[in-house]
Parts: sequence; C-alpha cells; structure tokens
Amino acid sequence: MTGKIIEMLKAGTLTLPRLLLTNYKQLKITDQELIILIYLINDNEFDPEKIAEDLQLKVKDVLTLINELNNKDILSLKNITNNNICEEYVCLDELYNKLALLLSADKKEVADTNIFDLFEKEFGRTLSSMEYEIIGAWLEANFTEELITLALKEAIYNGVTNLRYIDKILYEWQKKGIKTKEDVTKQREKFTKKEKKEEIFDYDWLNE
Repeated sequence: MTGKIIEMLKAGTLTLPRLLLTNYKQLKITDQELIILIYLINDNEFDPEKIAEDLQLKVKDVLTLINELNNKDILSLKNITNNNICEEYVCLDELYNKLALLLSADKKEVADTNIFDLFEKEFGRTLSSMEYEIIGAWLEANFTEELITLALKEAIYNGVTNLRYIDKILYEWQKKGIKTKEDVTKQREKFTKKEKKEEIFDYDWLNE
C-alpha cells in the first residue's frame, strides 16, 4: 500500500487528509479501498478505466472496491447533467461526515477524560511521572474514572493529598464490591447507621 501511495505522490501534488490516514481502519476501510479514496479525493471523476490504468489495477477490481465503499456508506455515485450530457461522478460527502464525527468524538473524549487534570487541580500542584503511572495503573485495573474521582474526593475530605491513601480506598472498595457512586453512598449510609447504633449502646446511662 505504501509503495502505491508513494507512486501517487511522485506523480504530482496529492491531497492526503491526515484524519483519513490515521482513522481509516476505524471506518472499516481496507488498504486497497484507501488507495481508491485517496485517488478520488484528488479526482472525483468516475472513470473506472482511467482509475484502473493509473493505479495499475483491473477495471473489475476498481468497480468492486467502489461498490464496497458504497456499501459501507463511505461514498456514493451521483449523476450531473452538463449541456444535456449526463455524467457520473463520485460524491465523498459521506466520508467527510464520518471523519467529522470521529473528530468530534475525539474532542469530547479528551474533554471528558481529564482525570489527571482533576488530580492536579485538587492537589494544587503538577503530578509527578510516578503519580501519572499510578493513576494509569488504576485505569488499567478497571477502576472507573467515576470511582477514582470519588476516592479522590474522599481523600480531600479527610485532608489527605497523596495517592497511597487513595490507593487504599480503592482497593478497600474493591474488596467490598463497591463499583459505582450509588455503592459508595449506600456504604456511607450503612456506616453512619452503625456509628449511631454504637453511640446508643455505649452511652453511660447510670451517670446521666
């Protein structure tokens, strides 16, 4: 695939959207389909014979690839009439829409997944590389960002700003099967009830 793209680059100026190059696998686009798309982005005239000649492919292979891309809603074939002559061309609007959605999703993920900035804000300082690794290890251990955030708030509430304390909270919660905000709330309510019960039984009634 790389060799074919290099040949296309050497043939002249070539537009190659970086977003397409880095995300085509995510769109279920094959390597050969990518080559066809790069070609069409630079010349959307639908001429299977010319495409086949320029890319050193068989015409039937070009038609098969175009059909596959059409089935994947990556492109569509449109008709346009000029001077009473009907011509067919390739419309890539679907491709650009999909790339725009991917870009929007990536930005949203970056905005939503900023657990490290949250720690730095709460700690009032920059995290060390070791602290980054520890937080990353929690995520890899399948602790959700919601649970990590709750553990962070628990530590801040108790006036503690170190990851060792938060680590203990997370693994204690794991032992008790606590996985969500609702689980944490139930555990706190249970603990509060237990404390009130103990206060009643420990009260010195004789010396009231």
